[in-house]
Amino acid sequence: MPRPPPEAPLLGIEDLAGRRGDRLLFSGLSATARAGEALCLRGPNGCGKTTALHIVCGLLRPEAGRVRWRGRVVSEPPSDPGWRRELAFVGHREALKETLTPIENLEFARALRGGREPRRAEEALERVGLARERDTLTRDLSAGQRRRAALARLLLDDSVLWVLDEPAAALDREGAALVESMCSEHAAAGGALVFTSHQPLRLSSGPVRELRLGPA
Repeated sequence: MPRPPPEAPLLGIEDLAGRRGDRLLFSGLSATARAGEALCLRGPNGCGKTTALHIVCGLLRPEAGRVRWRGRVVSEPPSDPGWRRELAFVGHREALKETLTPIENLEFARALRGGREPRRAEEALERVGLARERDTLTRDLSAGQRRRAALARLLLDDSVLWVLDEPAAALDREGAALVESMCSEHAAAGGALVFTSHQPLRLSSGPVRELRLGPA
């Protein structure tokens, strides 16, 4: 019997090049990610890993190449709002308001994304181990707790693509295991991931494919 055609990629990165100022950081970056797959960008400091993630998210224009989501180009404006709803990004900086509590930060993020399930913020804090700190001002949290609060944003809706910049930064061994568990569950549920990490993340859902960036 003929084999069924392979599932189409969710994410397509095509001959991507990224620049910072007058310096070309990388070029020729190509990869695909299907449902359940994870890509990890590797390379020395300054090689453009964060820049590549920002391009994938549509936060920066590529110097060359394009990004596709479900076959449609999203790296050229105007970006499809449907694509934005399927994307969740957690950067190296937590992007939390210091004068709000974790629960207030999550409710604010949920409202911005048009979320309609208030209970998800509570459930997200429980999942990342911050239920007791829900009403503590973010400025009074430790670096690891702030990282957990940022990661909780991933659980506010049913985003398909997670883009994560050093998701285990500032976390202890237990926190790193939490990141691995969350990412494994996401991939097992049919999501896709693109991330950077200085420490290896092992996903029980399957292997992580590495993309190495170097001098352009």
